[in-house]
Amino acid sequence: MIRMLPALALSCAALAAPVAASEIVSAELRPGWRTADGRHIAALHLTLSQGWKTYWRSPGDAGIPPVFDWSGSRNAAQVRVDWPTPEVSWQGGMRSIVYHDEVVLPLTVTTQGAGDIALKGEMDLGLCKDICLPHHLSFSAVLPAQATKPDPMIAAALASMPYSAAEAAVRDVRCDVSLEADGIGLRAEIEMPSAGGEEQTVVEVGNPLIWVAEPASRRNGARLVTQTMLRHVEGSAFALDRSTVRITVLGKQHAVDIQGCR
Repeated sequence: MIRMLPALALSCAALAAPVAASEIVSAELRPGWRTADGRHIAALHLTLSQGWKTYWRSPGDAGIPPVFDWSGSRNAAQVRVDWPTPEVSWQGGMRSIVYHDEVVLPLTVTTQGAGDIALKGEMDLGLCKDICLPHHLSFSAVLPAQATKPDPMIAAALASMPYSAAEAAVRDVRCDVSLEADGIGLRAEIEMPSAGGEEQTVVEVGNPLIWVAEPASRRNGARLVTQTMLRHVEGSAFALDRSTVRITVLGKQHAVDIQGCR
């Protein structure tokens, strides 16, 4: 809730604006293909009006986090959403992590049995330009069991995913925590080659009740150092599981998805 306050203020200001969110974004489920192991690769294709943006899975303090509901689907045991490399955007001195104009979000659907999948989804998301609007989308499609030919648009989205730690030659990730007056300080040292330009990081901890401040990052030779502050949104005590710490490094050349630290 703390992270959403700036975005909610922007959203409230937008309610009087003479624009409808339904005119800004359209959604299409691309049916994709079935893999040899029985999973189905599909995608949600969002197309935005020129100049508009929507948010990555961890949107930053100035963003509205996207939320999915797939409960109306049939023959779908689980739906995993993958997130291609986003952009960093600044507005009013606040950072947000976004997609501009359009984005293809690959979906990996685990089936409950053989046969077609009736995929039905609901999505709450934020849309921003000069103003920000909360919006709700509904979409559905049949994913045929016999489809085996890969979709080039989905394949391109998968290819634009951040590198894994192994692919980016990450050699070590160390997290140090400190007890502060108003939360827990987290300092991570990542031994890795540069991702290009002025690298920025996004830190996630796997618990939606823990607020993560925008990190400050700097290069120290072969190590990228990032520091942030963690607080429980209800003011409660909490423990940090280092295995759930997820750090995304956003560089000029590529991004890196690092999961867990020691």
